[in-house]
This record gives sequence, C-alpha cells and structure tokens, in this order.
Amino acid sequence: MKFAISTDSDFVSEHFGRCPSFTLLEVEGGKVLNKEVIGNPGHHPGYIPQFLHSKGVNCIIAGGMGMRAKSFFQDLGIDTVLGVTGKVDKVIEDISRGNLKGSEGLCRPGAGRGYGIEKSECDHPEDKDQKNK
Repeated sequence: MKFAISTDSDFVSEHFGRCPSFTLLEVEGGKVLNKEVIGNPGHHPGYIPQFLHSKGVNCIIAGGMGMRAKSFFQDLGIDTVLGVTGKVDKVIEDISRGNLKGSEGLCRPGAGRGYGIEKSECDHPEDKDQKNK
C-alpha cells in the first residue's frame, strides 16, 4: 500500500494543502519498501489529490483537511486519515505496525487558508484555549 504524509520538516503538517512537502512510502507486510520526500506541487483545488493519485497513493495522512479536499480524495478512491500529529518517523512506525490512529481533523473549516503564505498562525481551538489562560 502506498501512503502520502503531509509533511512540514520532520513533523506531520497541520494543514494538508499548504504543507511544504509530502513523505511518500510504500508498505507491504509491515515493512517499508520505499520512502521518498517530494515537494508540494502547488495548492490548487483538486490538483494535489490528482497528483498523489498519479503517484499511486492509496492513503493520505494529515493533521487537517477541508471537506472539499476529502471529497476529491474520496472520488479517487484514496483513504484519508486526519488528526495525526507528531514526528513523521513515529507515524511511519505506526503504519508499519498497523496501529496508526486518526481522529477528528485539527482545523475548523477555513483554518488553513493562507498557511505558509500570508497567515502567521493557525486557528486551532486549543491555540485559542491556551491564549485565554
């Protein structure tokens, strides 16, 4: 099975579409057969799902993703696992062991707009809770 992990440096990116890169890996029988980091080809509606589909990706892993992007992936038969955080190497280990767990996506609708361009902080609910303490 081929996975794409939305990547920002050594960590899973909080925002799927505007991540700097993707870590692609092929896993079979609990072993990583191939691992490659590729740059984000650009954030245009529907483009990244098509791009990853052309690379043979079966599953995308990210911190958060909008409903429209999820539907593009669904239309292409690509599974989405959201709410994933932490170091990419730990996520790869979890995938290999068959115990990767996702949860609700990290961002509310529209929270990723501008990430990596003009937006300097995310609108995660826990960010607001921390600021109010």
